[in-house]
Amino acid sequence: MRQNISSGTPWEAKVGYSRAVRVGNIVHVSGTTASDEAGNVHGIGDPYAQSVYIFKKIENALTQAGATLADVVRVRMYVTDISRWEEVGRAHGEVFANIRPVSTMVEVRALVSPEHMVEIEVEAIIGAGDEIQPPPQ
Repeated sequence: MRQNISSGTPWEAKVGYSRAVRVGNIVHVSGTTASDEAGNVHGIGDPYAQSVYIFKKIENALTQAGATLADVVRVRMYVTDISRWEEVGRAHGEVFANIRPVSTMVEVRALVSPEHMVEIEVEAIIGAGDEIQPPPQ
C-alpha cells in the first residue's frame, strides 16, 4: 500500500511530486531545500543553517510517514559549493553521528533557486533504527 505525504506547498501539485512516499516499511523523502511553505529561503548564504533547517523538514516528513531519523539508511546531499562541504557535513553529523547511514555529497551547478545552497534527500526503512549497533572502533 502506498502513502503519499504532502507538506502542503503549491509546488507539489504544480510539479507532481510528494514530500515523501511510504510503501510498506520503506520511506523515500524527496529532495528537500531550505524553503518554507511560503517560498522563503532560510539560511541564505549559510549552508550549515540551510542543512539544519532541511533536516528538521525531513524529520517532520519521516514522522508523518511513521518513521524516525534513526530509520534512515541513505542520505544524498547536493551542494552548490563543495568547498563548504564541512559545514553541511557538520549538520549531517549532528543528526546522524550515532545512526551512520550511507551518505553521498556531490556538487551540482545549481538548484531551483539561486539562494539554495543545499538539497538533501533520504531513504528510511521503518524499524531499521530499533537496534543500531555502534560502529567498530
